[in-house]
Amino acid sequence: MFSSCSSLRSLDLSNFNTSSVTIMKNLFYQCKKLIFLNLTNFITSSIIEMNRMFSYCKSLISLNLSNFNTSRVTKMNSLLFF
Repeated sequence: MFSSCSSLRSLDLSNFNTSSVTIMKNLFYQCKKLIFLNLTNFITSSIIEMNRMFSYCKSLISLNLSNFNTSRVTKMNSLLFF
């Protein structure tokens, strides 16, 4: 969805409805200039794939995944790869 958005610097997805999403593979892949990402209220309980979700997000200052429910995830390789 946002993969390779090379100019993206800030993104607030706190009110994004992700309750039906099952695959977040490559969601922010190679967003190299992304500094701020708000994923508060992200519903991840249905997710089964998160491969490379944040890979190559080299500029991220912080990333709070404390509310992520990964109980159904079966593929999570290279989730955070720089």
